[in-house]
Amino acid sequence: MDSAARFWFSSADTISDLETGHMLRWELLDTAAVPGEGGELRLYRRGDEYSIRANGFELMNSRVHGSEEELAERVCVRLSGRPTPRLLIGGLGMGFTLAAALPRLKGDARVEVVELVPAVVAWCRGPLAHVAGAALTDKRVTLHEADVRQLLHARPNYFDAIILDVDNGPAGLMRKENDWLYGRAGLRVACASLRPRGVLAVWSAAPDQAFVRRLQQVGFSVEAIPVRARRGHKGGHHLIWLATRPA
Repeated sequence: MDSAARFWFSSADTISDLETGHMLRWELLDTAAVPGEGGELRLYRRGDEYSIRANGFELMNSRVHGSEEELAERVCVRLSGRPTPRLLIGGLGMGFTLAAALPRLKGDARVEVVELVPAVVAWCRGPLAHVAGAALTDKRVTLHEADVRQLLHARPNYFDAIILDVDNGPAGLMRKENDWLYGRAGLRVACASLRPRGVLAVWSAAPDQAFVRRLQQVGFSVEAIPVRARRGHKGGHHLIWLATRPA
């Protein structure tokens, strides 16, 4: 799932509403179990702000999505000259990556989105539908409620680009199973799922040199790009890797 920097929160956290002068509290809207040993996701709202958290840490926030949008934009630039581009997005989150990609893709593009937690899909179709512009309703989009590993195994030499925004990047917080995805075995499968010169794009909360070495060992050429968590704001950076499969 797509993610912002991790912070510790309490359900009693408050924020001042500058227009009313009142203090707003986080309201718990829903909870969902993560398959495997991933714990529990919680969806919160505070005024017009939404937050998804796990084990007390914020995974994503509706106000912090600049790096997710840039992730999609940089991948779409690489797809601009390809006929009928095929894009896989691993991790739906609040839908910001998908929403940023769609207006930059051709009308004949095909986008497959994989989300492990069914409740996240329900949230994006329900209380979060307005946040990312109801991107799931686009006719070019096919949604799979599954583990992204299933799609990678099932689509050899198929995708022009794969975006992985799963867990916290290579240093996952939620599921032990995600270690495979960012290990050499998972990266080999991702590479095999790409067409020649296809791009694997990975979002991460922080740099990870060991992950870069694994990408290179599998055969990718790698570019690391630091990006702002919030565009036009000072503060933290996230990291995007663009790894290209050789011809």
